Amino acid sequence: MKNRGNGAGRSAEDASRGGSAPLLHLEGITLAYDGAPVLQDSSLTLQEGELVCLLGPSGCGKTTLLKVAGSFLAPRSGRVFLQGRPVTAPDPQRIMVFQDQDQLFPWKRVEDNVLFGITRGRPTPDQKEAARAILAEVGLGESLRRYPHQLSGGMRQRAALARAFAGRPRLFLMDEPFASVDAPQRRELQHLLQRLLRDHRGTALFVTHDVEEALTLGSRVLVMNRRGEILPEDPAPDRERLNRALQGGQVRS
Repeated sequence: MKNRGNGAGRSAEDASRGGSAPLLHLEGITLAYDGAPVLQDSSLTLQEGELVCLLGPSGCGKTTLLKVAGSFLAPRSGRVFLQGRPVTAPDPQRIMVFQDQDQLFPWKRVEDNVLFGITRGRPTPDQKEAARAILAEVGLGESLRRYPHQLSGGMRQRAALARAFAGRPRLFLMDEPFASVDAPQRRELQHLLQRLLRDHRGTALFVTHDVEEALTLGSRVLVMNRRGEILPEDPAPDRERLNRALQGGQVRS
């Protein structure tokens, strides 16, 4: 199956020469584990400023695709482009954010965890000020000196978002980051993420298996089926068609 209906169109190299390259372009990504296909000729494109949700059932290859997008995994075939240039190794412009609340360093205070997203050396006064500013943005301005175990699950996710945004990456690759918190906290974190992306001019590819979350967050919603294929994009997805796609049907009626 050729998955060219997700904003893929002409190649990223062609777009770059024309001066309109997307921020991220995955072209014909195929990957297998121990001979078993995981991703099958999947392509997608993200323009600067988009929050694109990748929706699919558990185990279909969504996280694997994120790792390919971040160049943490090399595909068997296909290419990854960042602003029209092929990339094969991780870089500071792309950062992954996971659902695991233990992604923070437990031996570091909240402020020091966020500073790790800015510098690996001794922080300057300006860097400390930047860390405190982003912590204030996520509602943790009074928790600078706490350790992760002293925070609730939602607060730890806020701290993880603060660390991710502190380094000013351009692209956030998000693997169900809010799956482990309850519904009220999830809604708060969704709104926080939208605000941070808007204020910091970020772009995100957000993986989820939750239809409501995809419809709430996504400027576009893509669906991956159980065969690791990205289905043709529905320009106006709704709950019924997305649920049907997750159950093995097509996105469009």
